Amino acid sequence: MSPKATRSYHDPLHGAITLDGSDPTEALLIRLIDTPPFQRLRRIRQLGPASLTFHGAESSRFTHSLGAMAVTRRAFDRLAQHHPELRSHRSTILCAALLHDIGHGPFSHTAEEIFGIHHEYWTRRIVREVPAIRTMLERASPQLWEAIDQIYTHQHPVPCAWQLVSSQLDCDRLDYLLRDSYFTGASYGRLDLDRILMALEYDPQSQQLVVAHKGLAAIEHYLVVRYFMYAQVYNHPKNLSATWVLEQAFIRARDLLLQGTLWADDTVTAWMTQAEDTLPLETYLAGNDVVFGYHLEQWRTHADPLLADLCRRFLDRDLLKVIEVTELSEEQQTQFLAALQPQLAALGLDSACYSGLRHIWSRGYTLYQRGIKLHRDDQLQDIKQVSPLVQTLAQPVQRTWLLYPRQVSAWVQQTWEHYSSGTA
Repeated sequence: MSPKATRSYHDPLHGAITLDGSDPTEALLIRLIDTPPFQRLRRIRQLGPASLTFHGAESSRFTHSLGAMAVTRRAFDRLAQHHPELRSHRSTILCAALLHDIGHGPFSHTAEEIFGIHHEYWTRRIVREVPAIRTMLERASPQLWEAIDQIYTHQHPVPCAWQLVSSQLDCDRLDYLLRDSYFTGASYGRLDLDRILMALEYDPQSQQLVVAHKGLAAIEHYLVVRYFMYAQVYNHPKNLSATWVLEQAFIRARDLLLQGTLWADDTVTAWMTQAEDTLPLETYLAGNDVVFGYHLEQWRTHADPLLADLCRRFLDRDLLKVIEVTELSEEQQTQFLAALQPQLAALGLDSACYSGLRHIWSRGYTLYQRGIKLHRDDQLQDIKQVSPLVQTLAQPVQRTWLLYPRQVSAWVQQTWEHYSSGTA
């Protein structure tokens, strides 16, 4: 690469994300982007199966990773202007931001539910074990990959370094809230990114990322936005249904594979039969939405009617219906599900696959990894102590949905009316 070469990525949110090849850190970022493990992220959707709910949700982990790096660069470079002691950490922080999602599997977070994997675990392994990445980092600095790993484990000696990448107020979240709002068409995620970045400060004494008191309103808005995005987008009932159907399809596929009555290639076979700690790294990296989507297409004509129907339902968006039953007691929810199951049996449907309860816990703010510290009168206070709004957002909320096929919609609606009127 020419030492003066630049690379620009034209992003719908951030405009031109331009990397300067004459800058050693940014030249390294360009080379990391060009590695096969990073290019693989083009084949993994950012929001998994959420495109079945929001038809515009087609963006990839690749686009988000670039965006998170771009936001991190803006935030870090502004802080480093006022605190030159931070400059030596630029490569560590920007590389960590770029690579933070490189460990995601097919269907993004949905794969974690289906296969019991943890993308953070695989991100660390990829940085540590893939020669194309590890060697590149070591050539830049012998300790660079270890410093990046310290960010992912929140062990870096300068807390601000990992707080920019992974905390209650990090650049990863800032990008995905903006990006997911844009691509889903939901207005909930519209943040004032400029005001938030201007509110971020560095506290030299504690070496933490903190928020100026004058930026309180911008951070409150960010937390409200995050709360609504989880409530209305990430935990949308149709997303829960799509995830349920996909999960049931792979459960059934695994059973048939173990019985010897299902075809799957070596990659998907390993994903379905091996534990996370025994799955080879190269096999993990071979998994993406294209590979797993191809198998769903093949299985939709399988001789097993249950697997074929589950795959068809997912691919054709013939998902299960969903009704919220949060207001019912736990006992009533269980009774409702138990009463539904004979209705499905009468239709020849497997009740365990075609019905269930999904419980979602959420809160708009937690003290995860030190929370968000507000700089006020030369003191650091948790934002929850200062803001009544954040105190409210910190309260946990549980919502519960009942999933069922449309064939029993009339029965479910009638039964729901009995429960809600107190006659059941």
